[in-house]
Amino acid sequence: MLLDVTDFGSLDDAGPAIRAALRVARATPGPVVLRFPPGEYHVWPQEENRRELYVSNTVGADPRHRIKTVAILIESIDDLLLTGEGARLVVHGLQTTFAVLDSARVRVEGLEFDYAVPTVVDATVADAGPGFRLIRVPAVTRFTVTGRSVLWHGEPTPAGGFAWWGRNGLDYTQVFDVAAGRARRVDNPLFRDVAAMHRVGEREVRIEYGHRAQPYDMGLVYAMRRTVRDHPGALITGSADVTLSRLRFRYLHGFGVVAQHSRDLTVEDCEFRPPPGTRRHSAGFADFLQVSGCSGRVVVRDSVFDGSHDDPINVHGTYLRVAEQPRTDTLLLQFAHPETAGLAQFTPGERFEVVDRATLRPVAEAGVRDVRQPGDPGEPLTSIVLTADVPLPAGLAGVSAVENVSRTPSVEITGNVFRNTPTRAVLVTTRRPIRIERNRFERPGMAAIYVSADANEWWESGPVRDLTIRANEFIDPGGPAILVDPRAPRVDEPVHSGILIEENRFELDGVPAVDATATSGLRLHANASLPATATTTATAEVRFTACRDVVID
Repeated sequence: MLLDVTDFGSLDDAGPAIRAALRVARATPGPVVLRFPPGEYHVWPQEENRRELYVSNTVGADPRHRIKTVAILIESIDDLLLTGEGARLVVHGLQTTFAVLDSARVRVEGLEFDYAVPTVVDATVADAGPGFRLIRVPAVTRFTVTGRSVLWHGEPTPAGGFAWWGRNGLDYTQVFDVAAGRARRVDNPLFRDVAAMHRVGEREVRIEYGHRAQPYDMGLVYAMRRTVRDHPGALITGSADVTLSRLRFRYLHGFGVVAQHSRDLTVEDCEFRPPPGTRRHSAGFADFLQVSGCSGRVVVRDSVFDGSHDDPINVHGTYLRVAEQPRTDTLLLQFAHPETAGLAQFTPGERFEVVDRATLRPVAEAGVRDVRQPGDPGEPLTSIVLTADVPLPAGLAGVSAVENVSRTPSVEITGNVFRNTPTRAVLVTTRRPIRIERNRFERPGMAAIYVSADANEWWESGPVRDLTIRANEFIDPGGPAILVDPRAPRVDEPVHSGILIEENRFELDGVPAVDATATSGLRLHANASLPATATTTATAEVRFTACRDVVID
């Protein structure tokens, strides 16, 4: 069946039309094609599209943010193609652009997503002199100058006030150096020792200081935001066989595209970057693509990641802390990081591994016989009672962590471009095969590729056992081009293994090509090193700590 969303209502307030079209799609045996003809669609927050949702790496169990508003809510629909070449969807207020919940064989293609008022303020230093700066913001940024401060804010809400607001430098700042092609995290100097502040026209603010010092940051862009990840930019949860193709994400509020507890995800030919010609430089509030606790295959290919505030791609599982062991076969587990809670982590019949938190070495593996967890009646959001199908070693409480090893995907990250990120470009920790090939990493602020595993801070699992990094270009990263660094108090034994690094091109300036810790079976083959600048050498440094079976040829 072919559905046209414009047959169901207006583009100026497209939310009701989208909901009506999706109701028909849900009631129709698939396949269904829902078409968005070319045009600009505006979607406002509506009560009908609010759901209680818990999302990895966001706000945990915080009751203030348990309800999420979703612009396009694809819920319990199978065999759906949502297509929109030439269609631009503008999200108003604080919303998730789209969510795919408990669905299968869903493809979203061709749409452009943006926010009416992005929740990042990109302030360019347009002029500076002794004792003053003139900052310029994009046309979509709203603000009011009062006294010696500026109030940044979103759109007015029906209840009064604004969808979001904050003063001066907000909670977090990073700088885009457009001329150098770099982004980095900084302390914000714009609002220190302010003597006076004036609005100049529609888009500029003149800041005068209580000193005559000369600022030396002309042309830099200070990107400022709050830090509460109240919504994901997009969400895929409890679903299978989801493809995002030829999408243009001009901005994603909160936490990028999050895929969790789903199977088989493809992201292809997508753009994560701000619209050209707008003086906007931030396309994401944090990460661009976060994959947590998924299975099957994760494929990310031929896409552009430009202007994030955190890691463009992060693929990982979740370590749960063993809080108590009431019986030999039973564990009380806790979500240890405050940003993650409320997720059903296990299904009877799945397999889990217990690791020693001090070394990340496995101490037991078993199947799930029974589980009580978030989502079950009366169960808390922050803990899980897990019963194994065999007895477990004694003494696991307090010193161990558990990973669901059934929810670990294979990963392919190929043919992508990464630029203007202050952090790593790709984080990946999964025990199934990983291929990172033919990507271009342009001046990330830290390591370009980071392989971690951590049961003490971020609690992102687990070991890497089959990783190929081939035919990539590493252009002047701010840290080691490839960093393998399991985070544990004692890493004298290998945690990761089976890593092949071959046929890559490194252009480095004072940082290692490879820095690996606690890894076995590491091979470097046929890589090339070139100087990043005229004053650097072409020699590439490699570092190994507590590694075994390393071959360089």
